[in-house]
Amino acid sequence: MVNWSQESILVTGGTGSFGKKFVEIMLRDYQPQRLVVFSRDELKQHEMRTSGFDHPSMRYFIGDVRDVERLKRALAGVTVVVHAAALKQVPACEYNPFEAIQTNIMGARNVIDAAIDQGVRRILALSTDKAVNPINLYGATKLCAEKVFVQANAYAGARNTRFSCARYGNVVGSHGSVIPIFLEQRRRGKITITDSRMTRFWLTLEQGVKFVIRCLEQMHGGEIFGTWRRRLPPDARWRLSGFVPERSCTRCWSRKTSRGTRSRPRTCT
Repeated sequence: MVNWSQESILVTGGTGSFGKKFVEIMLRDYQPQRLVVFSRDELKQHEMRTSGFDHPSMRYFIGDVRDVERLKRALAGVTVVVHAAALKQVPACEYNPFEAIQTNIMGARNVIDAAIDQGVRRILALSTDKAVNPINLYGATKLCAEKVFVQANAYAGARNTRFSCARYGNVVGSHGSVIPIFLEQRRRGKITITDSRMTRFWLTLEQGVKFVIRCLEQMHGGEIFGTWRRRLPPDARWRLSGFVPERSCTRCWSRKTSRGTRSRPRTCT
């Protein structure tokens, strides 16, 4: 387990939807020793600070994950990193492929290099369900970033620096979410969808942040954590699972019945 009161935490992309909720929950429930918001938008940092995120333990760093030297300065004394900075809009990544690669892949590499050099202990990169069999550039860049993060454990060598990833689905109401679009379309009287057969995996910001915190607490290095979902009985209980690529893992659920608890494991490679 992690003693959060002794940790110095930095979150890249800290002024985004996830970053703000992560900071809120960290300050409310965990009280870390230091909490650093790292982002490139000075206006968003100002708005975040003046909206109440001005706890004495907080620091604001302006910087870009494309700038490895700035990352090294920001990571001095940091023990835990949540790497949330990314270009996430699918159409924008398709139209600006070089920018998506520079931020999502090369930015991930810079975080890795800076974290190893500064002796950070735990680094968790946020990924997406779109990294599974990607059909667009955004998903492809996130898949590549996952590969880089997993392999970073080998680069760390004997150092006490460990890297893992966490995948989850679409966050309801986040920046760029389809929900505000649907609400506006409902007001106009017509809602558009891309394809009626499309499946989306939804979770709230609170669920996403708590999932990431659990991953940080359970990680050993090399895992890709995921929120596995499929149709199950309403009384089924889920257990968080992570897997290390090229090793077998077990995802299971259990259900209490009149005959006891019935488990159904599923092993994948």
